[in-house]
Amino acid sequence: MRGADEQAFRDFAVGHAATLRRTAYLFCGDWHTAEDLMQASLLKLYQAWHRVEWREHPSAYARKVLLRTWLDEKRRPWRRVEQRDGEVPDVADSSADPASAGDRLWARDLVQAALLRVPPRQRAVLVLRYFEDLPVSEVAVAMGCTEGTVKSQTARGLVALRAAVEELDKGAVVAS
Repeated sequence: MRGADEQAFRDFAVGHAATLRRTAYLFCGDWHTAEDLMQASLLKLYQAWHRVEWREHPSAYARKVLLRTWLDEKRRPWRRVEQRDGEVPDVADSSADPASAGDRLWARDLVQAALLRVPPRQRAVLVLRYFEDLPVSEVAVAMGCTEGTVKSQTARGLVALRAAVEELDKGAVVAS
């Protein structure tokens, strides 16, 4: 790779690694897997950096690579049998009211746990639409499908997410 391309890639990787890792976490629900997905995506981007004409929107292309890398990982048989039950430690927000901070953390954890129960393509659409705040057209490009498919997957994903939240919330009330 030429020196200018190498520096452009380094600048991109430094500026977007944290965002890609967060998006990967929302896809998979595990920080270690998210780190692996982010690194695999950056490796794929590095290999294609010099020959792709997407220079105007490198972050959109990076999201597309990340999404496809995650979907490929989901299809691998050794990932299907692995159960992830670990707790991710939270960092305390000292400036927030403890009572309201607890409620926010509970709601965030509930939504994240419910999101992991949504089927992968629907989860990908929900993450890209609502966490990454992308329009339908960009999600369709990232997922390689039509806008109508994005809309229907969004609707189905929201129904599945609501059902999962209700189920988890009901279980939390019974356990208390």
